[in-house]
Amino acid sequence: MREVDRRGKYSRRTFLQGAATAVPVAAVAASAGVGIEDAWAADATTLAPSSMKTLVKVARDIYPHDFLVDNYYIAAIKPWDEKAAKDPAIKTLLEDGVRRLDQDAQDRHKLGYAQVPWEADRVVLLQGIEQTDFFKKLRSDLVVSLYNQKELWPKFGYEGSSAEHGGYIKRGFNDIDWLPKV
Repeated sequence: MREVDRRGKYSRRTFLQGAATAVPVAAVAASAGVGIEDAWAADATTLAPSSMKTLVKVARDIYPHDFLVDNYYIAAIKPWDEKAAKDPAIKTLLEDGVRRLDQDAQDRHKLGYAQVPWEADRVVLLQGIEQTDFFKKLRSDLVVSLYNQKELWPKFGYEGSSAEHGGYIKRGFNDIDWLPKV
């Protein structure tokens, strides 16, 4: 029988080290005009924190899943900051696209895109740019970066690859329980 050690894995020292790093991040986020809940955006090295926040809102509006927390969307867009650092064309595409989206939101709602409160209103704004390279890039990259997170697979009922388990024929192929028996 396996014994589980129920004692905490964190010491007082580890807690204090974590708290010491959290304070500067919160200070940087506050100075950048980003709320504490959006402090993750302050870690961006190339894209503006406000652009990162807008990209998360766009990602949620393109692929909406109410049962997913923002962490999955944040993980999906964070690599774009690295891509923008390596390729100035991507940085320009992303920053100009966010700028245009914010301008469209300002013209229509007198708010930035991320501050528009209703999803239906944001979707109308996205429909206005769906033929742009910016929107096409986001949609095509998100389908991979969002849905290729292994932590998400169980939330959608996907069990992962079956090749190493003998394929789907031996792993759930004939487990249809929602069709009537004939």
